[in-house]
Amino acid sequence: MRETGVVLVLAALSAAALAGSALIGPAPLAPREVFAALVGAGSPETNLIVLEIRLPRALTAFLVGAALGLSGAALQGLLRNPLAEPGVLGVSSLAALGAAGTIAFGLFGGAPFAAMAAAILGAALAVALLAAAAARGVSATGLILLGVGVSSFGGALLALMMNLAPNPFTVAELINWMLGSAANRSLADIAVAAPFMALGALLIAGAARGLSGLALGEEAATSIGVSVPRTQLLVITGAGLATGAAVALAGIVGFVGLVAPHLARPLVGHDPARSLWPAGLLAGMILLIADLLVRVAPGEAELKLGVAAALLGAPAFLVLAWRAERHGL
Repeated sequence: MRETGVVLVLAALSAAALAGSALIGPAPLAPREVFAALVGAGSPETNLIVLEIRLPRALTAFLVGAALGLSGAALQGLLRNPLAEPGVLGVSSLAALGAAGTIAFGLFGGAPFAAMAAAILGAALAVALLAAAAARGVSATGLILLGVGVSSFGGALLALMMNLAPNPFTVAELINWMLGSAANRSLADIAVAAPFMALGALLIAGAARGLSGLALGEEAATSIGVSVPRTQLLVITGAGLATGAAVALAGIVGFVGLVAPHLARPLVGHDPARSLWPAGLLAGMILLIADLLVRVAPGEAELKLGVAAALLGAPAFLVLAWRAERHGL
C-alpha cells in the first residue's frame, strides 16, 4: 500500500535524523564512538554525552513532535477543519496551565506524575469543549475563534499564575518551561511521558475508521455504521493524553501539529485516517531537525525550541488560514 511505503520511508528518515542528532554537537564524535556508547561500551565521557545529553534530547524532540503531529491530524479529521491543531485550539495552553500549577505551587509534592496528570486533564478539557461545539454545528471559523479564546484565557491564567508565584526562582522556571525546550530531559522523564503518548496514539488509531467516515459528513458516516460519539471520545481522549504528555515533557511547542498533517496529505491522499501516522512521523522529524539546528546555531544564548517552532510555524499558519478563507472553509 502507498501509505505503508510512505510510513516506512518516513520511519527510516526519522531514524537517520535521530542518528545525526546523536553524532552532531559541540563535542565531535565518530560514528563508532556513538555506537559504542549506545551499547554501553563507550568511554565514560562518550557515554555521558550520548546517553545523558544527546539521546534524551533527541528522543524528547521526536516524541513530542510525533504526539503533536498525530493529535493535529486527528483533530483536523474530527472537526473537519484544516486549521485545527493542539496549539491553535488552546489544547496546549490548558495542558500547560494544568502542569504549571503543579510546578508553581508544588502541588502533590512535585511528584513526576502530578504534572503529567494535570497537563492531560487540561488538554482533555480543551478538546472536549471543542468537540462539543462541533457537535452543536459551530462553523469552522467559529471553532477557530473558540480555540483562540480558550488559548488566550489559558495564557491569561498562566500569566496570573506567574504573578502569584511564591518566589522569583519559580517564575524563572515557569518562563523557561513555557517557552518549550527539549534540553535537560532525561531518559527517566521520557519513561514517564511515553506510556501516555503511546496510549493516546492507540486510541487515535482506534478512531481511524470513524475519521474516514466523518470526512463524508456525520449523516453519511452514521449511515455506513460509524459511531460518531465513539469516534469523538477516542480522539478527545487520545489527543488529550498525547498532547498533555508532550506539554508536560517539553513545555509549549506550537504549530508543528498544524503543518505536519498538511505536508502528509499529498503523500497519502486526503483520507484523514491515512494521514495519521505520516503526520506523526513528519512532525517528529521536523521538531527533531529544528532542535538540532537550535543546538548547533552560533550564539551564547540558545534559542528555545518552542520559539523556533513558532517562528517557523506562524507564517505557515497564516498561509493555511488565507487558503482556507479563499476556499470558504
